[in-house]
Amino acid sequence: MLKKVLFLLIGISIIQSCAQKTDKMQHQYTNDLIHETSPYLLQHAHNPVNWHAWKPEALELAKKENKPLLISIGYAACHWCHVMEHECFEDEEVAQLMNDNFINIKIDREERPDVDQIYMDAIQMMSGNGGWPLNIVALPDGRPFWGATYLPKEDWQKSLIKLIELYNNDREKVVGYAEDLSRGLKAINLVETNDSDDSYTLDQLDGAVENWSNYFDTFLGGYKRAPKFMMPNNLDFLLHYATAKQNDSIMAYANTTLTQIAYGGIFDHVGGGFARYSVDTKWHVPHFEKMLYDNGQLASLYSKAYAVTKNELYKDVVQETIGFVVEELLDENGGFYSSLDADSLDDQGELEEGAFYVWTKEELQQLLGDDFEVFKDHYNINPYGLWEGGNYVLIRDKSEEEIAEKHSISVEALQRKIHESLKILKKEREKRPKPRLDDKILTSWNGLMLKGLVDAHRYLQNPQYLELALKNADFIEGNMKKEDGGLYRNHKNGTSTINAFLDDYATVIEAYIALYEVTFDERWLMKAKNYVDYAIAHFSDNENGMFFYTSDEDDDLIRRTVETNDNVISSSNSIMANNLVKLHKVFHEEGYGKRASQMLKNVQKGFDKSAQGFANWLHLVFYEQNNFYEIAIVGEDHKKLGAEISSHYLPNSILVGSKEEGTIELLKNRYVEGQTLAYVCIEGTCKLPVTESREVLTQIASFK
Repeated sequence: MLKKVLFLLIGISIIQSCAQKTDKMQHQYTNDLIHETSPYLLQHAHNPVNWHAWKPEALELAKKENKPLLISIGYAACHWCHVMEHECFEDEEVAQLMNDNFINIKIDREERPDVDQIYMDAIQMMSGNGGWPLNIVALPDGRPFWGATYLPKEDWQKSLIKLIELYNNDREKVVGYAEDLSRGLKAINLVETNDSDDSYTLDQLDGAVENWSNYFDTFLGGYKRAPKFMMPNNLDFLLHYATAKQNDSIMAYANTTLTQIAYGGIFDHVGGGFARYSVDTKWHVPHFEKMLYDNGQLASLYSKAYAVTKNELYKDVVQETIGFVVEELLDENGGFYSSLDADSLDDQGELEEGAFYVWTKEELQQLLGDDFEVFKDHYNINPYGLWEGGNYVLIRDKSEEEIAEKHSISVEALQRKIHESLKILKKEREKRPKPRLDDKILTSWNGLMLKGLVDAHRYLQNPQYLELALKNADFIEGNMKKEDGGLYRNHKNGTSTINAFLDDYATVIEAYIALYEVTFDERWLMKAKNYVDYAIAHFSDNENGMFFYTSDEDDDLIRRTVETNDNVISSSNSIMANNLVKLHKVFHEEGYGKRASQMLKNVQKGFDKSAQGFANWLHLVFYEQNNFYEIAIVGEDHKKLGAEISSHYLPNSILVGSKEEGTIELLKNRYVEGQTLAYVCIEGTCKLPVTESREVLTQIASFK
C-alpha cells in the first residue's frame, strides 16, 4: 500500500513539473506568480516583469540586493488594473527598467487586505486620493516613500527613473521621508480608550442623523455626488432608525434609494445581481464588475426592506440576486467565488468594459419584435438610457402601473411581456464571451453571502435559501477551518494558504448567529462563540478593548491596523461589536457585553459629524438605549413558531429555541409538556409565556 501511495505522489509530482515546463514553453516569460492560486496574480504570471508575491523572502531579497520595493496592488475585476498591465507590465522596455532597479511585488488586495489597508492609507496621506491599481515604492523593509494609482506608460517610466535617481543619490532624504510617513501611518490608526461614563444618547443620535441627511439625494437616492456606491450598511441602519423612531422622512429616503438602485443599470435586469457602483447620479451606468460582497449584503438588505414594506420589487430583487450568485458564483462544493470582471471581449475581440451587458436599439428590435415598444418604454431605450457608441444600459424610471396604463394593458400582462423579453435577451447574451471569473473563495465574503441567504430565508420564507446557507456553512467548516480552531482567509483548488483576518471571523460569526436563529441548531451558536473566543485570544488590543485586523500569529507589518470606519463593507470591529452584544444576551457570564460597550464608547466621538462612516456602529446605540429582547421558544413546534416570529423585522432581538429543555441559560426551566411556549425577556427577566406569534409582537410593543 505504501509503495502505491509513493508511486502516486511521484506521478503527481512529475505531472505538475511537466505542466510547469509546458507552461513555460508556451510563454516567453514566467515569473514567481505562477506558483500562486489567486487568479489576479496568475494573470501577471507571464509578464516580463519579474514579479514576486508578498512574502518575507521578497523583502529579504530587497535588503540583500539593496533595492527598493515596487509594490503593485489590484484585483481581478479591476478595469484600470488590466489597462495598466497591458500598457506597462506587458511592455519589455518597462519591465527591464523595473527588473533592473526594483524588487517587484504583486498583491491581490482581496487576499491581502492587511497590506492593502496600510499602503492605501499611505497614498492618501501622500496625495489625498487613492484607488486601484495602487502602486507603491518602498524601502526594502516595506516603509513607503512614493505612490500612484494608474499611470500610462510614459508617465510611469518617467516616475520610476526619477525615483531610481532619488533612491541612489539622496538615500538619507528618502529614508527620512519614509520614517515620517510610517510614524504618520501609525498615528492615524490609533484608537484611544474612552474612560468616561457617558454613553451616546438617542438625542445625540437624532442630531447625527439630521446632519447626515444633509447629504441625501432625496430624488434619486444615495448621496448628492457621483460616482454612487450603494453603501448597504448605511441603508441597513437607516431602515432600523426609521422603524425604531417611526420616522417617515427617513423611511421615504430609504425606499427611494432602494427603488432607484433596483431600477438602475447598476442592477442587471437581464441576469440579476448588482455591479459595484454607478459612474453617474441616476444609478445608470455601472462600473460593470460584480462582487460577491455587494450581492451578499444587498440580498440581506432587500430582504429586511421587504419584511418592513412588503414591496414586491424588493422581493424580486432578492430572488434575482441570489439567482445570479447561484448561477455564476457558486462552487459545486458550496463555497462562493469572488467576482466577475468588468471587461469582456467585444465584437473585435478586444477586452471592453461592459461589452457583455449592453445592447443596441437594432439588436433589441430584432430580438423582441412586437414587444419592443413596451420594452423600450419600460427600460428607456431612448436618450435617458443611452450610454455611448449607440449602446444602451437598461434602466427604469417608471412604475409598472405607469407603463401598463400607457400601453393599455394590465400590470400582469406587462409583467409577462417583460419576463419573456428578458428571457430572450438572457439567452442571446449567453452567446457572448463572458466576463472573466475570479474563482478564489474568500471567507469574509462567504460570510456576507451566507448572512444574505439566511436573511432571505428568514424574511421571504424560502427553504431553498436555507439549504444553500447550510451547504455554504458546511463548506466553511470543512475547508476554511484550521487545526487550531481558527480560520483561513482563502481557498482555491482545494488549497487554503493565508491566515484569516478579523473580518473573516466577524462575518462568519454574524452569519452563524443568524443561522442559529432560523434553525435553532445549537452547533452554529457554539461555533460562533468559539470563533469569538479565538478572536479575543489572537486579535485583541488589550489597551482599549478593540480588535486588531491581523492575528498575533501573522508576520509584522508597519502597524497592526485597527479597522473602525464602515465603508462599502462594515468595519471588522463594528461587526464584532454587534456580534458581542448578541452573544452577551445568551452567554451573560462571558463579559461580551461590557467589551462591546467599551468599543462603542471608543469610536462614538466620530458619530456627530460622520454618521455614515459609522453606520454599522449606530445599531449599538439602539441596543444600549432601547430594549433588546431575548425571545426564547420551547416546545414541539418551536421551529414553526420561531419562523413566524422571525419573519417580522425585529432588529433589537435574538431568538433562541429548543424542542425540550435547552442547554443554554435562556432555555432552562421553560419546557412544559404538550405546549410550545414563547418567552419575551430582557437580560433574562421575562414576561409570562405566550403561544402565538402575534402575542409575542404585542408583548414586545408593550414591554416596559
